[in-house]
Amino acid sequence: MFRIGDLVAHPMHGAGVIDAIVQEKVAGKTEEYYVFKMPVGGLLLKIPVANSASVGLRAIITPEEAEALIAGMASLEVESSANWNKRYQENLQRLKSGDLREVARVVKGLMIRDARRGLSTGERKMLQTAKRILISEIVLTEQTDYEAVESRINCAMTQGAAV
Repeated sequence: MFRIGDLVAHPMHGAGVIDAIVQEKVAGKTEEYYVFKMPVGGLLLKIPVANSASVGLRAIITPEEAEALIAGMASLEVESSANWNKRYQENLQRLKSGDLREVARVVKGLMIRDARRGLSTGERKMLQTAKRILISEIVLTEQTDYEAVESRINCAMTQGAAV
């Protein structure tokens, strides 16, 4: 169970803080909810405490893990299906996994595809979402600003990438 002030990551929204724990009555049943607030973008979500594990809510990575992830981005292997729908579904599953390495793989794959052929509107939106998820967690972990992390990730992703 998380406490108020804990830094956590949501698989589809990125990293944020447990701002409060509230009790609310829904359909005649009182449940506890985490009030999840994202510093980047200001999103506010209420996540049922009982379902937080199945949603994929987890503690954010450590600064050491963040540095290792950024350092390893150039060597991340990406495979990309030629079929747009299959590629989109595979990338969506990677995002939903909550694994930051898989999110980085989505970012890298879509960045490479964008440089080679361009992206559809759906894939461009997915790239923006994946980048936001990745960057938001590193920003909170390293307590730095969004633009600096985005620049580091863009640089790390393009190193060694055959574009």
